[in-house]
Amino acid sequence: MDYNAKLDDALNRLHEEGRYRTFIDIEREKGNFPHAVWTRPDGEKQPITVWCGNDYLGMGQHPVVLAAMHEAVDATGAGSGGTRNISGTTVYHKRLEAELADLHQKESALLFTSAYIANDATLSTLPKLFPGLIIYSDELNHASMIEGVRRNGGAKRIFRHNDVQHLRELLEADDPAAPKLIAFESVYSMDGDFGPIEAILDLADEFNALTYIDEVHAVGMYGARGAGICERDGLMDRLDIINGTLAKAYGVMGGYIAASAKMCDAVRSYAPGFIFSTSLAPALAAGATASVAFLKTSEGQKLRDKHQEQAKVLKLRLKGMGLPIIDHGSHIVPVIVGDPVHTKKLSDMLLQDFGIYVQPINFPTVPRGTERLRFTPSPVHGPKEMDKLVRAMDQLWSHCALNRAELAG
Repeated sequence: MDYNAKLDDALNRLHEEGRYRTFIDIEREKGNFPHAVWTRPDGEKQPITVWCGNDYLGMGQHPVVLAAMHEAVDATGAGSGGTRNISGTTVYHKRLEAELADLHQKESALLFTSAYIANDATLSTLPKLFPGLIIYSDELNHASMIEGVRRNGGAKRIFRHNDVQHLRELLEADDPAAPKLIAFESVYSMDGDFGPIEAILDLADEFNALTYIDEVHAVGMYGARGAGICERDGLMDRLDIINGTLAKAYGVMGGYIAASAKMCDAVRSYAPGFIFSTSLAPALAAGATASVAFLKTSEGQKLRDKHQEQAKVLKLRLKGMGLPIIDHGSHIVPVIVGDPVHTKKLSDMLLQDFGIYVQPINFPTVPRGTERLRFTPSPVHGPKEMDKLVRAMDQLWSHCALNRAELAG
């Protein structure tokens, strides 16, 4: 076996399909988001504007968050020292879990190093807690949910995206006495569409199934206190397990589940992804706590309102030029290109010629033929940045001879 040749084959396939990804050297500047500095391949520094980050509200730069992190570093040092079972927990971790439990109006919350790990660890552990568990998973669930369901060794059923009737058919076909869990998302990040939460909850009640929702692209940004779509729609109390992230709208790092005290205790006690992972650094926990608390306030609501306004304006302007965008009413602004090579070329030209940074989204993140640029406007993208982006997209769309077809959604 020529191992290097096999590696060459694997990498060459990505190059040939136009899907090979490169890291872009970007330096964020404190207090200057969404502006940053790109180090070009020739070593030259170029100012850019970031249009594809998940720090949706700019909280990664917020003084309240930074002050809390500085205080924690000065008080405790850098790392946590190990897992919470071995090295103990800290007041910072406990405060954050209490803040998150309050956010989602649940008895408890459990911290993980990322929302990916929270999904994977929890979903792979639940069959240990409920022998014979059948998990019903939306086909467009995040990779972390898919991985958790795949690894748990239990029965799984995949229902067509947002297809409540198909979900019903699958539930009806299984043993009524078998334990069941429905796993889905509130906002699907690639198209920006919403899950039919209330209809799924009604099915869960009818078939005595637990519910597990991923709110990572909604926490901080929807609801009166930023708890997500379930809060906005008055449904939080009907969810059994809520997954969220601290790395997007909250601008820091980490993930969590919020649920009953017994559920969190059982996952804490049985999930290898929690038991054997070093806990979040105290400074990260402190910063996340400050961010969650801030976004519960009226000042947080102002940021949410501005964020939604920015997304609406950008979508209207891109639609006005006939660009094929998907618009489901969320903050996600996908522009469909439909070809991996063209998508990468557009991304490269936006960066090199206009100082606009937006990464191409290709297969396997999205289906082949739906390759896209995914823009995430924030409250701190000003009118000048918006004008520059719209003009650049208009110019490059014509330059690349792409169709200004009917809208994608």
